[in-house]
Amino acid sequence: MEHHADQFQELREALGALCADFPDEYFRKIDQQRAYPTEFVDALIKAGWLSAMIPQEFGGSGLGLTAASVILEEINRRGGNSGAVHGQMYNMGTLLRSGSQAQKERYLPRIARGELRIQSMAVTEPTTGTDTTKLKTTAVRRGDRYVVNGQKVWISRVQHSDLMILLARTTPLTEVRKKSDGLSIFIVDLHQAIGRGMVVRAIPNMVNHETNEVFFDDLEIPAENLIGEEGAGFRYILDGLNAERTLIAAECIGDGHWFVD
Repeated sequence: MEHHADQFQELREALGALCADFPDEYFRKIDQQRAYPTEFVDALIKAGWLSAMIPQEFGGSGLGLTAASVILEEINRRGGNSGAVHGQMYNMGTLLRSGSQAQKERYLPRIARGELRIQSMAVTEPTTGTDTTKLKTTAVRRGDRYVVNGQKVWISRVQHSDLMILLARTTPLTEVRKKSDGLSIFIVDLHQAIGRGMVVRAIPNMVNHETNEVFFDDLEIPAENLIGEEGAGFRYILDGLNAERTLIAAECIGDGHWFVD
């Protein structure tokens, strides 16, 4: 669908007015303190910008991926830092596209209202590189729960999330026909998980971008937190990464940077 240049002008102006309340000095202070722009994020959530992709039936505005890209682009164009919030959009998309109706009704309205943050996604591991199909974190079904063991790394915004998307292997690699089979995704309630089988350790880095390594030791997740079909998680994650790349590309445009990956 072709979009006119001024189609999102009203959206851009409204975002500009919000961002004007958070000038460069605000973000310089946040960076100096290696802190998180909590007030800025709260303002974006309260104004409904981060629920742009959530359908109206679940309390969002249902504006879609193009509008979401414009939102992140405009935040950076106006001097803000959309990297602090973009996870809220694409992680929610995984739930929206692949979750059950019951899961959508349980989580999406609260995400839209800003009561829940789902800014974190745990996929990358320290020993498997870019080959996600070889990840070693396992989730074993035991009755009405899955028991998770393993390790993740470079997992961002855990400290500023209520929910996390987790990819784990539910069928051993040696027992699947295709190596991309047997992977499943789950919603993890971080308030129930941290300290009860999940440990988070911050990773020091050179820029003010909070990221972590995460350890799972017999973490129990309710079976109802499985998203979609067991074993089909790799496809669900790829769907989410497509949206992620689109949104991050929009951020780079807003920053005035282009990148090749």
